[in-house]
Amino acid sequence: MSSGPTFSVWDYVVFTLMLVISAGIGVYYAFAGGGQSSSADFLVGGRSMTAVPVALSLTASFMSAITVLGTPVEVYQYGAIFILICFSYALMVAVSSEIFLPIFYRLGITSTYEYLEMRYNKVIRLFGTVLFIIQTVLYTGLVIYAPALALNQVTGVDLWGAVMSTGVVCTLYCTLGGLKAVVWTDVFQVGIILAGLLAVIIQSVILQGGISTIISDSSQGGRLNLWDFDPNPLRRHTFWSITVGGTFLWTSVYGINQAQVQRYISCKSLFHAKMALYINLVSLWAISLCSVFCGLCLYSIYKNCDPWTAKKVSAQDQLMPYLVLDILSEYPGLPGLFVAAAYSGTLSTVSSSVNALAAVTITDLMRPYLSLSERQLSWASKGMSVFYGAVCIGMAGLASLMGGMLQAAISIVGVVGGPLLGLFSLGILFPCANTKGGLAGLLSGLVLSLWVCIGAQIYPPQPENSRPLPLTTHDCNFSMAPDGTNWTTNMDHLTMKEENQQRPFLADNWYSLSYLYFGPLGTVTVIAVGLIISILSGGRQMKLQPGLTLSKEDLTCYKVYNVLKEKVSIDFIVHIYVCMCIYIHIYIYMYIYICVCVCVYVYIYIYIYILLGPRKKSF
Repeated sequence: MSSGPTFSVWDYVVFTLMLVISAGIGVYYAFAGGGQSSSADFLVGGRSMTAVPVALSLTASFMSAITVLGTPVEVYQYGAIFILICFSYALMVAVSSEIFLPIFYRLGITSTYEYLEMRYNKVIRLFGTVLFIIQTVLYTGLVIYAPALALNQVTGVDLWGAVMSTGVVCTLYCTLGGLKAVVWTDVFQVGIILAGLLAVIIQSVILQGGISTIISDSSQGGRLNLWDFDPNPLRRHTFWSITVGGTFLWTSVYGINQAQVQRYISCKSLFHAKMALYINLVSLWAISLCSVFCGLCLYSIYKNCDPWTAKKVSAQDQLMPYLVLDILSEYPGLPGLFVAAAYSGTLSTVSSSVNALAAVTITDLMRPYLSLSERQLSWASKGMSVFYGAVCIGMAGLASLMGGMLQAAISIVGVVGGPLLGLFSLGILFPCANTKGGLAGLLSGLVLSLWVCIGAQIYPPQPENSRPLPLTTHDCNFSMAPDGTNWTTNMDHLTMKEENQQRPFLADNWYSLSYLYFGPLGTVTVIAVGLIISILSGGRQMKLQPGLTLSKEDLTCYKVYNVLKEKVSIDFIVHIYVCMCIYIHIYIYMYIYICVCVCVYVYIYIYIYILLGPRKKSF
């Protein structure tokens, strides 16, 4: 822990004000418009929301404190290549808005997993619901605990006080105001997140003498490593792992995750739902660019004296709070603004999770089996919000067992989200898929994803695969090695070399797979196994209820074609029709093609390097 500047009274005032306003929004929506009189009002906002607030809520739901604190550190240690995730966001929005959103909105479901019973059966629906609950509780525990620990170590903010205040405030406005309170609180919190990041960027630019200095320092330090096209799936971050793996990861979040789908369904029309997704893309880009540039600022300021190596912080997740107190402590309230930004991310994610958990519990686990009135369901929804708020606070204690915030969070989402994405994709894109194929595929994908993820936790990848960039300390005022090398990184390398003597063969091959491929691995396994089992078990003779699979009428391009058909000449229509066909292939078949390519590539890799083993050099 640093002995430098700490929180001032004004910082606490700013932080407390953010919590009070967030709680106040919940209280307002508890009574506005007659309150939350039904479960539909509480869970999906009466299906009356408009595009802009839903778009900002979509952004806030998964742009948590892990983004505010973890992404800059990722850039500081590994370089700005992570900005390529913006390509993944664009592909994700295209796939989600054209493939998944039309199906869910047309069916008018409250829980995403209602679709699984319509398409497969009740067992698969329950299986999907339980997986979602486990995934969300684990992820939310990490979201609550990790930033609280980082801020506690640097700013002195009480650890469990921060954890409890986060959980209690979230539970309060979720329980009182339902989805409308969650959405409008998210809108407020997105503004706080951007303000906190911009405060750090502006002050860093002033201190360093301009943006060009920060870019120059980052370039000289190797942080502008944007274009790495190495196809090796063991490399932690490359163009392919971030764009392909990131597309699968974020599609599992924005395409099928209950917290996001619940927001689409709350919109008053399909047009508003699609517009919310595309507006959300702009805000995702804005926050990602700001957080990545914060990482470059972090490196530019500490390029000659790494606080982590210098033992001024005990973990890398504390670097951003340390920077904030270092450069903003002279401006009362600004450190509090950044902490408010970090906790705004936490509040938005936790509230979204609690509301989604309540929705799936009521819709999937209670309503089908209990005869309850609308008023009773409304009270049960509020009770579930209180229950899951308490559970998530309790789970926060387990988060200390995780590694770095960003990678741990993405691993949790990928391991469960990948197989679930495969299950939904199988049902929506392939009419021949049946219940046997869906269940077999889901189990196979889940087992494979868990196997590689648990293996990676036990045997972390070697430095040649993770490839951390050098950090120096030659300008630090403390006693250490004369060459200013990064002893922390070196000790990690030495530890790994000692462990190398006992590492099994799979540790440096299968378990070293980039964490961004955990999701795609589960998705393509579910689709591949599901298709094979479905075809072998007579899936091609199956007759489906209309509306459960994707049709041309669901595509935006087809709707545009029909509008133009009525207003322009036949020749022009033919030209537009050809263009629309290409458009369809880009949106739909590109997604299937990527699934197949990733599947083939990964399984060829497994066969060559794991089953056959690496070839020994002959002399």
